[in-house]
Amino acid sequence: MVAAAFTVDLDKPLVFQVGHLEEQYQDWVHQPIVSKEGPRFFQNDVLEFLTRTKWWAVPLIWLPVVCWCLSTCIQMGHTITEVAMMVVFGIFLWTLIEYVLHRFLFHIKTKSYWANTAHYLLHGCHHKHPMDGLRLVFPPAAAAILCFPFWNLIKLFSTPSTTPGLFGGGLLGYVMYDCTHYYLHHGQPSSDPAKHLKKYHLNHHFRIQTKGFGITSTFWDHVFGTFPSTKTVDKST
Repeated sequence: MVAAAFTVDLDKPLVFQVGHLEEQYQDWVHQPIVSKEGPRFFQNDVLEFLTRTKWWAVPLIWLPVVCWCLSTCIQMGHTITEVAMMVVFGIFLWTLIEYVLHRFLFHIKTKSYWANTAHYLLHGCHHKHPMDGLRLVFPPAAAAILCFPFWNLIKLFSTPSTTPGLFGGGLLGYVMYDCTHYYLHHGQPSSDPAKHLKKYHLNHHFRIQTKGFGITSTFWDHVFGTFPSTKTVDKST
């Protein structure tokens, strides 16, 4: 006897439903619903509030932290030129982190109840509802928690005086990433490189979701062989 497939009720909070899809979850989550109105995630109003973030909250909250990091680096004896080089390297490092997270964590295959649930909260919701403007950028509370392991990661290969500069550069890269990501979904660029990046990213959502993992750049897709064919990108709208 074959059990009936689970059906998600889009009129009810979704987070604790999607896990029941089990092996069908991957197919379901990659069939996008194009609507600017996002679904409800939780019955609890506080939890629901924490899942929604205006795009401008990202630069408003994190750019002052970037400035603090860079000023701390200068106060510890580094020149502006040296700090600028740290920032450039930090941004470059972020582009790699962005690619690795998107490819290997955000697109991990899941099928168990809790794995599906966690994946939906992390990234699956964005693929299911790609135009949900309040769930495009990373919630500040979650980003704050992740700052600690990233700070400690940088400390492993830097000195005490360069850690703030490198971290500030990486954090600036993150701000650029989240703002760019929002713009690629809701902006209307008329010229390159933004116009090309928008086509490139929408191609990832609506055509080939196993390629094109870069958001702010296509560089690492070229390096690691996940750049989609030019023909496919050109057809994206």
